[in-house]
Amino acid sequence: MENTRRLLFALFVFVLAALLFASWRSGREGYGAVNLLKSEKPGAGPLTQPQKARIPGDELPLLGRLNDELAKVSAAVLPSVVSVSTTSFRPGPMGWRSFNDAEGKGVEPIPSLGSGVIISKEGHVVTNYHVIEGLQANIQVTTNDNRPYLTVILDYNKERDIALLKIESPRVDFPALNFANSDDARVGQIVLAVGNPFGLSGTVTQGIISARDRHLSDSQLDYLQTDTAINPGSSGGPLVNIRGEILGINVSIYRGDAKTNSWQGVGLAVPSNEVKSAVESMMAKLKEDDKNAAGMSGNMGKGYLGLEVSSEPVEIDPVWGTSRRGALVSGIGDKSPAFDAGLRPGDVVTKFQGMAFRSPADLLQIIRTQPPGSEVKLEVIRNSKMGDIIARLGTRPEPGK
Repeated sequence: MENTRRLLFALFVFVLAALLFASWRSGREGYGAVNLLKSEKPGAGPLTQPQKARIPGDELPLLGRLNDELAKVSAAVLPSVVSVSTTSFRPGPMGWRSFNDAEGKGVEPIPSLGSGVIISKEGHVVTNYHVIEGLQANIQVTTNDNRPYLTVILDYNKERDIALLKIESPRVDFPALNFANSDDARVGQIVLAVGNPFGLSGTVTQGIISARDRHLSDSQLDYLQTDTAINPGSSGGPLVNIRGEILGINVSIYRGDAKTNSWQGVGLAVPSNEVKSAVESMMAKLKEDDKNAAGMSGNMGKGYLGLEVSSEPVEIDPVWGTSRRGALVSGIGDKSPAFDAGLRPGDVVTKFQGMAFRSPADLLQIIRTQPPGSEVKLEVIRNSKMGDIIARLGTRPEPGK
């Protein structure tokens, strides 16, 4: 009996407390237990947002300046960084076989993406060699303002994984970056890596120089180590200092051995001094080649095939996996070396001795500079089939004969 009275008294106190709480809550906004017991749905309620930052900007002047200046460096560098899009082709069987034959042995396009940096106002671009590796490749660069340009490969240094490209454009006002002195790079120095990871153009990551003189092999070639985030697609992009100068070219990330699961924050870049040296060597070689070519044109050989070609180049579909331009054969001289070799009007010559040419006039010029008697190979497209034709150059007839 006593237990029953106690239970009833406790229940009375609970109900009284509930009624008093409900009366107190009735004049207040918000959602509480009583609303829940009444199966009422919660309303939007008030939303009061703070109007000021927890820390005023003038209390952190150095961080504020750093924030603004890093943004300024990024804005200065981004226009000089390009995405490098390549489509290489895995060649099928050669000879007079269609690339889409019944056996299904065609050419497979292999797209890839990397980054590059403009180093001259004329449009010279530095990237990694592995980005453009492969002789059969169509290369396009896209600048930060989303303008696509076709490019040519001028030269490369495979050992240093550096390639030099040239944008095919009459522009002479491309925004270019200069090289810093990488010998002055210090561990702890702030750097930015700019590129196109996973195709996300115009990406900037910030970090520091983590170490110098890193080696990947016994070749003893040095790399700068950085903790900036570098991912697939960043290869070939610049590592810049706080002045927006190229301190290195991002080349890889360190993955460790097969048992290593964590490798983030260990990026490697080719030091700018080595990149600059490689570029200067390439340019010197190109100038020497141009000089030799000029000398050859001044003392032309007597090479002759007996070809007549259309003056306008033929645009080649990328599916062929060859050069972008060809020369349409419009005529063949009777009993000429071209006729004897099997060339016919309507053929499209795409390469001479494995080399592409810029125009039909260039092809004729190359033929003229070759010595008579030379055996040459021409890559030809005929009736939707590709093959090689071997011809032996004759001696060019004298004018009027």
